Amino acid sequence: MEHDSRQSQAEKLLKRYGALLALSEVIALHRDLASLFHQLAEQLRSVVEFDGVATFLYDEARDTMRVHLLESNLPGLTDFPEEMPLEQTSAGWVWQNQQPLLIPDISASVTQLPVSENVRQSGVRSACILPLTSAGRRLGALGFGSVRVATYSEADLEFLQQVANHVAIAVENALNFERARKAEQEVRRQLDRERLMLEINNAVVSQLDLRELARVTAACLRDVLQNEVTGITLYDPQTNQFRAYMFDLPDSMSPIPEGTPMPLEGTVGGMAFLSGQPIFMSRPDPAIQVSEFDRRLYDAGVQSGGVIPLIAHGRKLGFLGVGSFREDAFSEADQELLSHIANQIALAVENALNYEQTKHDRDRFEMLLEIGNAVSASLDMRELLRATSIILRSRIHHDIAGISLFEEEVGMFRVMALDNPPESWEEGFMMPLEGTPDGLAFTTRQIVLRERLDLTEFPSPVVQEAYRAGIRSGCSVPLIARDRAIGVLAVGSNREASITAADVETLQQIANQIASAVENALNFERARVAERQAKRQSEQVELLLQINNAIASALDLPSLFRAVSACLRQVFRHDYAVMGLYNEQEDVLRVHLLDRGEGIDILQEGQVASLVDTPVGLAIRTKQVVVTGADYLRQFPSEVVRRAVSQGLRANCSAPLLRKNRVIGAMSIASKTEAAFSKEDGELFMQIAGQVAIAVENALAVQEIETLKNKLASEKLYLEDEIRTEHNFEELIGESPTFKRILKQIETVAPTDSAVLIRGETGTGKELIARAIHNLSDRRERTLVKLNCAAIPTGLLESELFGHERGAFTGAITQRIGRFELAHKGTLLLDEIGDIPLELQPKLLRVLQEQEFERLGSTRTQKVDVRLIAATNCDLEQMVAERKYRSDLFYRLNVFPITIPPLRQRREDIPALVRFFTQKYARRLKKQIAAIPAEVMTALTNYHWPGNVRELEHFVERGVILTRGDKLEIPLAELKTSEPVSVTDLATLEDAEREHIVRALEQSNWVVGGPQGAAARLGMKRTTLQSKMQKLGIARQP
Repeated sequence: MEHDSRQSQAEKLLKRYGALLALSEVIALHRDLASLFHQLAEQLRSVVEFDGVATFLYDEARDTMRVHLLESNLPGLTDFPEEMPLEQTSAGWVWQNQQPLLIPDISASVTQLPVSENVRQSGVRSACILPLTSAGRRLGALGFGSVRVATYSEADLEFLQQVANHVAIAVENALNFERARKAEQEVRRQLDRERLMLEINNAVVSQLDLRELARVTAACLRDVLQNEVTGITLYDPQTNQFRAYMFDLPDSMSPIPEGTPMPLEGTVGGMAFLSGQPIFMSRPDPAIQVSEFDRRLYDAGVQSGGVIPLIAHGRKLGFLGVGSFREDAFSEADQELLSHIANQIALAVENALNYEQTKHDRDRFEMLLEIGNAVSASLDMRELLRATSIILRSRIHHDIAGISLFEEEVGMFRVMALDNPPESWEEGFMMPLEGTPDGLAFTTRQIVLRERLDLTEFPSPVVQEAYRAGIRSGCSVPLIARDRAIGVLAVGSNREASITAADVETLQQIANQIASAVENALNFERARVAERQAKRQSEQVELLLQINNAIASALDLPSLFRAVSACLRQVFRHDYAVMGLYNEQEDVLRVHLLDRGEGIDILQEGQVASLVDTPVGLAIRTKQVVVTGADYLRQFPSEVVRRAVSQGLRANCSAPLLRKNRVIGAMSIASKTEAAFSKEDGELFMQIAGQVAIAVENALAVQEIETLKNKLASEKLYLEDEIRTEHNFEELIGESPTFKRILKQIETVAPTDSAVLIRGETGTGKELIARAIHNLSDRRERTLVKLNCAAIPTGLLESELFGHERGAFTGAITQRIGRFELAHKGTLLLDEIGDIPLELQPKLLRVLQEQEFERLGSTRTQKVDVRLIAATNCDLEQMVAERKYRSDLFYRLNVFPITIPPLRQRREDIPALVRFFTQKYARRLKKQIAAIPAEVMTALTNYHWPGNVRELEHFVERGVILTRGDKLEIPLAELKTSEPVSVTDLATLEDAEREHIVRALEQSNWVVGGPQGAAARLGMKRTTLQSKMQKLGIARQP
């Protein structure tokens, strides 16, 4: 019997461990917790007897135990809380103490740890809770429950702990897998955020259109953050509220039209805007008071969202809003990302608003100009309004427009012109002032703007009829001419809040123009009643036109004076006429005689006359015309007037020449006939003076421009003379056959437009050759533009060549014209052409072949006509073979190559060069050098001159400076005369050049730049010397 019992226990253990092995194999296949817990629920029943099983995993962030109910046959356990504290709980005690807890009978348990009420009520009578530990890491606990008492004994603990250990390993693997997956997801989210920032940044840089920027931003956010709602709202300072600019909404929500007003107070957007800080909400909070607009979003399903203020340079512009149908949709990283995006959008919004404001101002000025043309082109009010409304309709939304004039006799408006009125309205009908927006605008002389038409404010039947016709908002602007209200310009719209503050400003300016036109029309109608006055006005207009035509063509003062004199003789009978230009600082007039009768000699041409006690002085002070009769000597007791009266003059008319309310001169006519000039003559004379003032101002401007032009021309000639003196053909010195052959090549290629490639060592005179080609070409009257490609940093070379637009890259704050545009119709010399970066060569090839290019940041193609001359000391063929230079560009440049030999290969030219440089610097230093000693010439001729002509020139200059007598003295010790050597003993050119450069560096104490540096001693540029040092491997040894 005892044997059978032991055998039964062995079989039970064998079955248990077999099931445990199966459990281990099954759960090892699962990586995520959900599938793991599902398999645990299925497999544990084959290993352990239970009616309910659960895992309790420790949450380090919240310091609690998270409950995962794996399986239960008891309904009461399904309401088990998802989270429980560590303290005073069975699972918490097991996790803290890392000991299993066996409860044979829950109802009779004396443990100090309370058992959950859910467990007690579910019918569980015994339980066993075991720690889940893997590799020393405490993960949580595994709990089994049974409806039977004492289901689990001390003998079962060892096996149950083994089950728990297997479960702990599986849980640890699943948690590690989950952490790795979250880390990978975070990396992907970070990459998505950076891509989002890049795309939005590109949109900010490339877009001035705010609508396109908003569309790109919404699409990027939807792609990365998976949010459903994106909106940009801008602040309207005129109304102290927000206006919707762009809302990207799901199809389930009704659209929010652009321009929809949104309140500032009582909204989440308003709070973020006023505080300048972003606000994010993880889930709807009933305790927070929200606006009707915010409630609309919540009702549509938005569960979480954020509002980030748009602030640029301290200026609050609006806010960026995002929303999601998920709770807690925006993590801290998402919030930080949205803040960065908001900063970028704010800058773009500011730029776009500035751009739109500029565009709006331009459109408004164009509209005002068009209306001004319409005003000046018509005196018919109906035609005037029709033209005005057509122009208005393209700029300001409206559905009805009208002009009403006030008639004092009846105290009502007469509607003179209408555009798209209600059917019952007719032109000419009378409209009361009371109860109408027009009446309020007329009586207060203030603009009346109503974003929502209120019939209780304006109960007039006319307004009610307009409301029935669909008018919901409108603006009435008083027409005021010469400080007198004469009527009202009114526009109405079928939409509420259709007319903005900017539209009101535009309407005010239009009303000013219309008021002038209406007054002109009224005057014209009154003038038709008074036929004689109308005839006189017509004659005056025609006369002024003739005068204007006569003087408009006079662009210089003498011609203008003659034209004015002829006009005055045609209009007024007078015996004396004079005009003067006013000197405000000295309060005098410089006289120019226009006309004088026989025997009249009052003022001389060009005389400076005082204005004290003269009619002209009074006219200048009052800026009004002054008409006097025979007693004007008594009114103006000056010597000039006394002389005029003594010579028989009895009447005078003087008027100031005004431009923008500034006196620039005056003119005066006088007659021997008493009362020769009437009040009407004075008014006409004042009008003529106004036109003459314009002509005088233009003539003075032309005179000033001509003076500046002559000055610039003189400076140009001077600079060109300087250039010719500094760079003339006399510096092309040489009689050697090689040099003559080069000159012949220059004469051959100069008249053509073919590209020329000048090759030679540093200092051989490549730039002089290029200038000679330019000066012998048909382009010599235009500019020779030069650019040293090696002296410009690689990142700036493209901008130097082709120019850039404003904003093309960081630091491009203004537009810049490139060297190709500067050289249009001229010649462009690209020195050190071999140093052009490989990535820039295709663009250079294109402009050489097609003569066209685009500036950086522009899509507009620029056409140029440029002749290219390139210069280099590089072996371009070798660079092409090494793929460091494009072969197609080389072939395009190498159309006509000119190779300048080094000075050591044309030693016969050295004496001539020495004589030329000696005389050049002797003249500059004011020295008399009559002779060059033979030993000096021999030493100079025998020296190998690695720096070529440039080194020779500077060496001779130094010799001229050191010379004290009339014979050239040079520091011969600095020259090591070359001795004839055999070919086998001859060093390579590279070794000789290296030795020469090292010697110069040692003499200058390894100082490269500066007047005493090695570059100056060698007669080459600092950058060229540095390049050679790098190429030859020359470095100072410590």
